[in-house]
This record gives sequence, structure tokens and C-alpha cells, in this order.
Amino acid sequence: MEKNVMRSMEMVSRERMETAQQLSIWGENCDEDVSDVTDKLGVLLYEIGELEDLFVDRYDQYRVTIKSIRNIEASVQPSRDRKQKITDEIAKLKYKDPNSPRIVVLEQELVRAEAESLVAEAQLSNITREKLKAAFQYQFDALREHCEKVALIAGYGKHLLDLVDDTPVTPGETRHAYDGYDASKAIIQDCEEALANWVTSKASVKPALSQRSRTLSQRHRDTLKGREGVDLSGQDQPLGRDSWVPADQHATYQHEVEDGEDVASTVDGESRGREEEREPVTVSV
Repeated sequence: MEKNVMRSMEMVSRERMETAQQLSIWGENCDEDVSDVTDKLGVLLYEIGELEDLFVDRYDQYRVTIKSIRNIEASVQPSRDRKQKITDEIAKLKYKDPNSPRIVVLEQELVRAEAESLVAEAQLSNITREKLKAAFQYQFDALREHCEKVALIAGYGKHLLDLVDDTPVTPGETRHAYDGYDASKAIIQDCEEALANWVTSKASVKPALSQRSRTLSQRHRDTLKGREGVDLSGQDQPLGRDSWVPADQHATYQHEVEDGEDVASTVDGESRGREEEREPVTVSV
């Protein structure tokens, strides 16, 4: 669909420029004022066509950014499919053979698949929001610039129309000689300068939110800010050798001895109490 939109805009751009040329050609055989003004109007219409062509390029930037979300969704789908496949297989085995040892194996695989899926889904959620906002920033910025510049051209076009003498004449009466060539040329130059110097900060149309909209939006931002989680980005960093402190040196450490418990102690450098060699405990993951 987006490609069809782009093709339509490209066609409009081409036909706009062709229309501008035809207007200029038609005006050549008219009176001097009409001939001059239609020629200059053709220049402005052609400029609109070029702006539309530029907007197509900016629109493509939006389209590519939106498309990247779909690509990421496609990369996450295998993880979803794998988890669903394991879930279905477990359900089938529990129905046919509830005591099958393979159920335990599949449940372990499901745990791993769910962990992988959680990571993938979180990444998708984050990137979707990032790309969505970026894509429509591109489009809205492009739309704003395009519309503002078209509005400028329309304004200068109306100034050109003022150069056409539309005072009714009687049969046989001649109009005054046209002397607006310099004026029409100056209007075109002013328009070109205005387009070249346009920046977003000088935009004429500035959206204004109502007090209610501002209040509700601020409330939403405050809510989001209050939900910010704890930063765990450094949790997997290696522990520095000098940063480790024995438990009994912590200010909050309290050593409690249960009744009947043998506690190792050291007197005059000799170890007292029960000491047993214990095999290291291995934790299977």
C-alpha cells in the first residue's frame, strides 16, 4: 500500500510540472499581462511539482523505517513458533502418555524457549516504539515543510494575479500598456528567497494544545516517569578484587547462632571446633 501511495505522489508531481509547462505555453499567445503572469505562474506550479517530488523521497524514508518493524517481527516469529510447537507437543504427550519421560525434557526445552522468547519480545517491543516514533517524525516533518512551502507559493501566486488588469472594457476599447514585468520578476525572486530561507522555527502554523490536553499529556508523562525501573545494566559486570567485603564486616551483618550449633573459632592462631571437609556443591543449570 505504501508503494502505491508513493507511485500516486510521483505521478502527481510529474503531471503538476507538465501542467505548469502547458500553462506557460498557452499564455504565449495572450495579451502581455496574461502572457507574463501565466509564465510566472507556470514557474510557481513547477516549483510545487518539484516540492512534491522531494516529498516523495522523504516519504520513502518514512516507509523504510516503518518496514524495519515488519522485518524485526519476522525475525521474532521463529521463536514464537518454536515455543508454540513445544507447548503443543507437551499437551499431546500428556493426553496420550501422561507418564512419558519425554514430557520432562520438553518442559525444560519450553523453559529455555520461553526465556529466549521473552528477550526477543522485549527487543521487539522496544524497537517497535522507537521506529514508530522515528518514522512518523520523518513524515510529519516532511508534511509540515511541504505544506508550509506550498502555502508560501500560493501566497506569492496571488500577488502575481494582482498584476492582471481585470477591469471590464467596452468593445473597441484598448487596455493600458502592461508594465508589470519587473514586478512579476521581483515576486518570483521573493518567493525563491522565502523558500530557500524557510526553517521549521519560522513555520506559520503552530499547533496549540488546549489546557485540558496539556494537563492530560503531562499527567501521562508523569505516570511514565514514575514507572521507570531500576537500572540493571551493570549487574553482570565483573566484581573488582578490592570491592569484595566479608559479610561480618558489613554494618548490617548480625551473626546468629542457633541452639546446639557448633561454631568454629580461633584461639591463639589455632582452629577450634568442628571442621569438616565438604565436597563442593554443584548446581546444574
